[in-house]
Amino acid sequence: MNGRNNYKATPSIKHRLALLCSVVAFALAASITLACGTSGSANSGSTGDHDPKLAEGMAAPDFTLPSDDGRIVKLSDYKGKQPVVLYFYPKDETPGCTKQACSFRDNFKAFRDAGIEVLGVSVDTVDSHKEFKRNQKLNFTLLADDKKEVSKQYGVLSERGYSSRVTFVIDKEGMVRKIYRNVDPVANATETLAFAKTL
Repeated sequence: MNGRNNYKATPSIKHRLALLCSVVAFALAASITLACGTSGSANSGSTGDHDPKLAEGMAAPDFTLPSDDGRIVKLSDYKGKQPVVLYFYPKDETPGCTKQACSFRDNFKAFRDAGIEVLGVSVDTVDSHKEFKRNQKLNFTLLADDKKEVSKQYGVLSERGYSSRVTFVIDKEGMVRKIYRNVDPVANATETLAFAKTL
């Protein structure tokens, strides 16, 4: 009897093991699929309501930010009037950002003569911008994106929470005409000036 019972029990155990393996395999496959889906959703969700792939030919997102001189600046204020060079940079008073700002400073008269506005944006505060502008004798507007909303909107906010060094040239109709993502801090002013003059 014991031999028969053991003989009958063997297929049952095999069946149960096979069923268990099937369940485990299904659960594993489902978890992999879910993980991939979650990863995609996380990447999409991390961009919020902005497009990290803002491309040339698209409308530049409008924004309102405080400036270093106490004004409230809206991008749409320039629509229909003049092109805008909107440059994002990581942090006031750092070496690369200082070189870039001073290059815009030294070329600002040429921008002004050509009717082109220059706006520098970082996640620094208004007070930080004031000090940076005073120390470097800057002659153009700096905007404080201390809430990081505009940097997110333009898809330039880095994982460390700073604005990446990216420059947008926006025409009078508010369209992004050129994006510089691999920016040379020293050459950025002259190359954007040359391009903006063609608009």
